[in-house]
Amino acid sequence: MSVAAPEPSAPFGHWAGGQITEHAHCLLQGNPGPMTLDGTNTWVLMRPGGSDAIVIDPGEDEAAHQQRVVDHVVGLGARVTRIVLTHGHADHSEGAPRLARLTGAPVQAVGRGHDDLSDGDVLRAGDLEVRVVATPGHTADSVSFALAADHALLTGDTVLGRGTTVVAHPDGELAAYLDSLERIKALTGDGALATILPGHGPTVPDAAAMVDFYQLHRRERLDQVRAAMAEGARDADAVVAMVYADVDRSVWPAAKMSVLAQMRYLESA
Repeated sequence: MSVAAPEPSAPFGHWAGGQITEHAHCLLQGNPGPMTLDGTNTWVLMRPGGSDAIVIDPGEDEAAHQQRVVDHVVGLGARVTRIVLTHGHADHSEGAPRLARLTGAPVQAVGRGHDDLSDGDVLRAGDLEVRVVATPGHTADSVSFALAADHALLTGDTVLGRGTTVVAHPDGELAAYLDSLERIKALTGDGALATILPGHGPTVPDAAAMVDFYQLHRRERLDQVRAAMAEGARDADAVVAMVYADVDRSVWPAAKMSVLAQMRYLESA
């Protein structure tokens, strides 16, 4: 039996970003697609009336979008003092060098030649604190950001605003992803971080329910992959054709990455 997903807070095509919480503004990049949903969410975190802002995920390299981020922050009477990445995929990170040139702000991420972020680091925009939470699995370098002032967790692609994410084999790894979901469950289950601000799609007002869905979905997919292999599917392409038969073929390449990650997980179990 399929697992029912929580109802998205906005239907497809109706998510536009904006000021979402007291301290979090979302600027939606115009790059919608099967993998990016409504587009990439670029997040600006700052105190109302503050002078410093943190930008999370500048998006793809697009002069108009990065300039819009700068203009938005300047319009609030502030400046970008730090640029951070949830992970290195191009739809989140490619615009970072351009935004850094425009603002003079440093770029921070996990590895890849940037100033490294580490689990538990506290980033500040004035007196607003944002804590780094390591959540590898979608990619090896995936991190989330806890915004305790708004009871929110910014998850990048680890948890999306609708649908489920890809475990991007070979960089992504399913065991790590399942551990990260457990970590997010612990952070969101008591309501301390009740809302998810994702890298794509609308906000998730019931973080705990979405994490429950993600965990159930992963278990269901593993059962389906296991069954496909038992029925004779010997490679990832064959498994995808069986398990994802009712899914748009445009996402089959991404599905194959997840299937490879699941096959590796099952082989190592």
